[in-house]
Amino acid sequence: MEARSRVACGVTAMVVIGGRLLGAQALDPRQLERIEQSLLQEGKAVVALADAAADHAPADFTLVWHNDFLKAQSGTYVPFIVTIAPRSVRPPAALLYVRASRPGQATTGPPDSRRRPAATEGPVLHPFEEIYPIVLSDPPVRVARGFSLPPGDYELTVVVREREREEDRGRRRLAAVLRQPLSVPDFATGRLATSTVILADRLTVLDGPLPSSARLEHPYVIGGQEIQPAADSVFRPSEELIVVFLVYNPTLTSDKHFDLEVEYHFFRKSRAGPEDPPPAVPAGLVALPGERYFNRTEPQRFNPAILGPAFDPASGQPVMAGQGVRLTEFPEGEYRLVIRITDQVSKQSLERHVGFTVRP
Repeated sequence: MEARSRVACGVTAMVVIGGRLLGAQALDPRQLERIEQSLLQEGKAVVALADAAADHAPADFTLVWHNDFLKAQSGTYVPFIVTIAPRSVRPPAALLYVRASRPGQATTGPPDSRRRPAATEGPVLHPFEEIYPIVLSDPPVRVARGFSLPPGDYELTVVVREREREEDRGRRRLAAVLRQPLSVPDFATGRLATSTVILADRLTVLDGPLPSSARLEHPYVIGGQEIQPAADSVFRPSEELIVVFLVYNPTLTSDKHFDLEVEYHFFRKSRAGPEDPPPAVPAGLVALPGERYFNRTEPQRFNPAILGPAFDPASGQPVMAGQGVRLTEFPEGEYRLVIRITDQVSKQSLERHVGFTVRP
């Protein structure tokens, strides 16, 4: 879909939502046209901020971006959370604009002037861009959404801009811009792979499938479960460390047998003296400088006998793995969790590393 059309579609959706918020009272065509034109102008202003030079970007909000990567039917799915906190004044509502561009795409200048290279015509088409209306009721606000992209390198741009209000006409709108690279992995290679390892606050089993109207705001629903990602990687001893991830492409035998083993090993930044003997490190693992092996949990096994005959990796169904560990026995400090996944059929293995902190 053309980039400008995507923004227009987002604005059209806001017009519909705005009409619903006004209640049962019908709006005449002139009122709807005025609302739509106002929202289109707001959308253009948001995109103009994304196109402006980096050294002119406003910073009236603190923006924090978090994303994960999951295998999709086509390309890679990127669920994300944008955390938004006003630095001073808290406006009641804003627009959130998210865009993924290929490196080097021409985006500087007014939105209507963005063009492809001279050999082609029409506006620049970004692999993804979307605009969302948001309410800033109790900051910081966490907005969860998602999109799919082909594997590769992108430039991510996030813009938040205060909504227009009649009583504030003529005042500069509060806004902020965040730019950073985004490298999207390829899960379609056929090799053993995993999604991002997600640190979670909780994992909820749903009563049934989400309606399509609710899917947009719940990008972390996987199968019949919803993951609530943790706000950060700092935990109290009274809390539980929950990690969740998906394993892709296990080796299948001719009779559809597969066998995965997942190990969880914890290393801690040590405060012991050099004369204290370090604990033994399991074979194949390496302690980084300043670390000591702390402990582990019992390995997990995933095969047809455990997951049941209905589970079919040949259809692309991933193995959902994870662990919940109470932190009561973890002293205050910084830790590294090493997750080792071994394909017992092919003898391939890979590791994933997750850092976290335990703090009273």
